[in-house]
Amino acid sequence: MHYVSTRAAKATASQAPQQFSDILLGGLAPDGGLYLPAEYPQVSGAELDAWRKLSYADLAFEILKKFATDIPEADLKKLTKKTYTADVYRNVRKGEKSADITPLRILEQQGDKTLILQALSNGPTLAFKDMAMQLLGNLFEYTLAKDGAELNIFGATSGDTGSAAEYAMRGKKGIRVFMLSPHKKMSAFQSAQMFSLQDPNIFNIAVEGVFDDCQDLVKAVSNDLPFKARQKIGTVNSINWARVVAQVVYYFRGYLAATTENTQKVSFTVPSGNFGNICAGHIARMMGLPIDRLVAATNENDVLDEFFRTGVYRVRKSAETYHTSSPSMDISKASNFERFIYDLVGRDAERVRALFHKVDTEGGFDLSGKPGSDGDEFKLVSNYGFSSGKSTHKDRLDTIRDVADDFDITIDTHTADGIKVARQYMAPGVPMIVLETALAAKFNETILDALGVDAERPPGFDDIESLPQKFVVLPADVAQMQAYIAANTGL
Repeated sequence: MHYVSTRAAKATASQAPQQFSDILLGGLAPDGGLYLPAEYPQVSGAELDAWRKLSYADLAFEILKKFATDIPEADLKKLTKKTYTADVYRNVRKGEKSADITPLRILEQQGDKTLILQALSNGPTLAFKDMAMQLLGNLFEYTLAKDGAELNIFGATSGDTGSAAEYAMRGKKGIRVFMLSPHKKMSAFQSAQMFSLQDPNIFNIAVEGVFDDCQDLVKAVSNDLPFKARQKIGTVNSINWARVVAQVVYYFRGYLAATTENTQKVSFTVPSGNFGNICAGHIARMMGLPIDRLVAATNENDVLDEFFRTGVYRVRKSAETYHTSSPSMDISKASNFERFIYDLVGRDAERVRALFHKVDTEGGFDLSGKPGSDGDEFKLVSNYGFSSGKSTHKDRLDTIRDVADDFDITIDTHTADGIKVARQYMAPGVPMIVLETALAAKFNETILDALGVDAERPPGFDDIESLPQKFVVLPADVAQMQAYIAANTGL
């Protein structure tokens, strides 16, 4: 399996196809694009039938071996077995071990319309990011140990990626983590989960700005190729291909658990900000998984909903980005969106480069086909199964109350966005699976507002906000960020 950049010029020898291990530790390609397989591996009906009986770890191995063909299968199997265990992914609501890593729960059954919640928050930081990040930590350690190398991870988080990355990388030999987050824009629980880590290889940096400022800093540093090489910079943001492909696994798991035969289809609704989670669903669908719809659920920062309704991709400036009660989706420039656009425009890298140059210079592009637009590919979006919807603060409160009253489950704010939008797209005979984002305890301020009581906390998280916190506050300035990294790596 080889990988190509979404912006690769075919005549450029330095941008020849890469293997999985070649791109594992990095994020952006040298040309500023994102990596994708040269072609998507296909899954047969016979494979789907066989996979219905597998554990999550074994299913992960079967899927990942299609993408990581340069890692010996015996080693890859050990890595998935090490990662996806009942010790790591517990039934966190009860504090018990559970072999069912991503269980499904039927929420609503209206005739032949079914709404299902897929639990993805059983990992150590109570968010779906653990599903990929724990594997990434083990892959990084495995790869670095083979070469006796070091890696300085430089990433950005709007809330959950940071803690998932830090918990996955803490104590890993040869790895340091420099994690950016928007200063005072996360929930108190999210901030405490990250900033309370005292490990010497963890560096938390609160940036004066919004998440998009953090993300822009990561891209700017990654695009400074001499600095990136000298400081051994890698990334764990969702632009990292290994993270995306690890997320593909739970789409297969959800489908196989919700169906009994391969003629059946399901749909997925995914709370979406940076387009990484739902991009994994797109890849699963391209591999042949029988997905009917992929529904992107946004909050008030509705750049993705606007595109899937109109064909116009219009990023917002920092001042136009709302600080909402589903803060992990307070994103107005979706980094992984470029991967989908690459497929949408027929894998034309020159066109992708031109469109995203326009994003950088003019703030967006228009594929609606209307006079003066940048193209007419929007008409092809339906071929990929995408739909979208938007949820507001009031919608979140109402949905949290509904689900608590009807099903005795307290959901987090992002999952509430997903359920609200999913209800618009439920279809007869096609189960709608909503991907859970996090446990409600991570967003207690809004749960208290909605229900009048605190969200239940899993064992071990009772008093996390009172722990000592270690972080620095820096401006959104590339030079100062590079100076801070250099000062703390000694390279």
